[in-house]
Amino acid sequence: MANVLTNLAADIYKAADVVGRELVGFIPASTINADGSERVAKGDTVRASFTREASAVDVAESMTIPEGTDQTVDSKTLSISKSRAVQIPYTGEDVRHLNNGIGFETVYGDQLVQAMRTLSNEIEVDLATEAYQNASRAFGTAGTTPFGSNFGDVAEIRQILVDNGMPSNDGQCSLIMNSVAGTNLRQLATLQSVSDAGSSDLLRQGVLLDLQGLAMRESAQVQSHTKGTGTSYLVNDASSAIGDTSIAADGGSGTILKGDIITINGDSNKYCVNTALSGGSFSIGKTGLRSAAADNAAISVGNSYTANIAMHRRALELAVRAPAVPEGGDTADDAILVQDPHSGMVFEVRMYKGYRKAMIEVAVAWGVKAWKPDFIATLLG
Repeated sequence: MANVLTNLAADIYKAADVVGRELVGFIPASTINADGSERVAKGDTVRASFTREASAVDVAESMTIPEGTDQTVDSKTLSISKSRAVQIPYTGEDVRHLNNGIGFETVYGDQLVQAMRTLSNEIEVDLATEAYQNASRAFGTAGTTPFGSNFGDVAEIRQILVDNGMPSNDGQCSLIMNSVAGTNLRQLATLQSVSDAGSSDLLRQGVLLDLQGLAMRESAQVQSHTKGTGTSYLVNDASSAIGDTSIAADGGSGTILKGDIITINGDSNKYCVNTALSGGSFSIGKTGLRSAAADNAAISVGNSYTANIAMHRRALELAVRAPAVPEGGDTADDAILVQDPHSGMVFEVRMYKGYRKAMIEVAVAWGVKAWKPDFIATLLG
């Protein structure tokens, strides 16, 4: 193979600083399962291991060492849902014209970074959607941007996750918000005061500071959810209990959609719907009901909202691989792995040559999965 792409690598990174980019927050806040040596096809499954919750036993004195309880390490799988590429064709005339100006390497470096930008945005959307549609509970007012007068919303959304059992002091927790919420946060006088904030980074550079154990991140792909049409539904279960995630409902009409926020009469919690109403029931995220729902208690579907997300890194996983190629390879003249300096994602760049024409392709295959809804909460906006 000719080392065409190796010669371009320096220009790819040089160009990264001059190409406009949308904010990414979900990618760096998630667990990234990457393997540059493995190729996958759309629909393939990727494995990851996890350990089940442990059980405790009573201490019993004995002259014999106890056997102990066997620990089971299971494997979990997530599906590769997309295999996408951005293709950049060019001819000899294109190269000739560009070399008479700013240079082929610079322009195609810019185009490669634009390709990474496009793919990063698609991945960010999938992560944002997976997160809010699999959250546990919500806080805030739909249609009202958080941090209007103080940053108390951080404490409230953190409490949901801590009450759910999320570790809060391991540096793995994030609050991902849109730029409107980020602007409100930046304008708070307390955070702009260097003496109060303990740093001048926000005032001088606009860098959002970590608050109460959560890394503040912004994303241009924070999702907006349009509520279902459900109305007048009632709980259809005389034996519901704390911790239940499946809610039986009857008596109403319309839809209760995945991602809807529902409340139940007699319970102040706002629950996130993880599975849409079908066959007379829907499901909410773990840890389920915080108080038992009475039979025939009214179910209300909340208003449409913007889904700012608080989460632990282990709650959401992104699996990325190079797309599959035929056994023995294809007609690519060269291939290289390149890291996007903004999102941290790694993409495969391949060069194909034809008759007086060539093409550079930037590609990646990925899948996302929310493993722990109890470690995800929605801050309504």
